Amino acid sequence: MRLSVVIPAIDEAATIDACLDRVAAQPGVFECIVADGGSADDTVARVRQHRGVRVIEAEPGRGRQLNAGAGLASGDTLLFLHVDTELPVHASATIDRILHRPGVVAGGFRTWHVADKWRGTARAALLHLADLRSRYSSVLYGDQAMFMRHATFVRAGGFPEIALMEDIALSKKLAKLGRIEIARRSVRVSGRRFEAAPVTQTVLVNVFPLLYAAGVSPNVLARLYGRPR
Repeated sequence: MRLSVVIPAIDEAATIDACLDRVAAQPGVFECIVADGGSADDTVARVRQHRGVRVIEAEPGRGRQLNAGAGLASGDTLLFLHVDTELPVHASATIDRILHRPGVVAGGFRTWHVADKWRGTARAALLHLADLRSRYSSVLYGDQAMFMRHATFVRAGGFPEIALMEDIALSKKLAKLGRIEIARRSVRVSGRRFEAAPVTQTVLVNVFPLLYAAGVSPNVLARLYGRPR
């Protein structure tokens, strides 16, 4: 397996170095590509300081950025990783094992949100409310480090280039092609968005997919959600 890691970013100068260092330490990663959506800070300059990491500048919007990064990838397997998500050790071995199972076309990991500003406080436990849906649902969210064969991604038509819910929209298309499996291992996700608005974010993560399925426009949901990070 040749694993290509695609990372969407915008104004992530404070976090991109740590993210790329973590990816570089992962065994089995064939290449790493950052798809920048028009950062106003020095995100792109920082990426270019990392040996072997490629960067592509794309139109803003996660769907467009991820498609641009995937278009540059030469690996036979794609992993879409958020800047604030940390893979478990030997993630590539888990990915390879899952994608070799009969009928499986794609997968992701469980999430485990970790505190940033709330570290060491009782409120940190509230972050795990956001982890529940990764344990009861096979619908993939972007923070679960979605992975699939490159050929499957192409067959599914890539990410819909919509304002929000591009991850769920692709997950629905993948489910028509075969089975989606969630690894019984977790990625560590920064709790930064939930720490900023814990109740609101918990509602959005669990209710927005229902609204989207009911026909609410991604443009409307994006205005409520704010800019994804």
